[in-house]
Amino acid sequence: MDSSCHHILGHFYLDRDKSLFYKLADSDHLWRQRVYVISSYYWIRRGRFDDALALAEKLLYHEHDLIHKAVGWMLREIGNKDSEVEKGFLKKHYISMPRTALSYAIEKFHPDIRKRILAGEDF
Repeated sequence: MDSSCHHILGHFYLDRDKSLFYKLADSDHLWRQRVYVISSYYWIRRGRFDDALALAEKLLYHEHDLIHKAVGWMLREIGNKDSEVEKGFLKKHYISMPRTALSYAIEKFHPDIRKRILAGEDF
């Protein structure tokens, strides 16, 4: 699923209305939620971050670790394309976001910056 959903759903919905993603992000189905977050990887790779960031924000405080990992992963991928966009999102949420999502998101940051972020210090 993680290796294919962005090629299928992400590609299909690239230039289409994404309201289905937001609706199903509110569902109680963990795997659907994860598929919709990871499908945004296709858009991220094409420099389109708005929907990926909106889905990340919508699911950021989800109760399940698998969603935290997916959100952190997509944030890291956004940072690979535009580090300022990722940092902007993190500056808004890093104090309160789940540790797993934060750890995945900052995995490629310089070790000193990672330490500051994880300590809750401004970066």
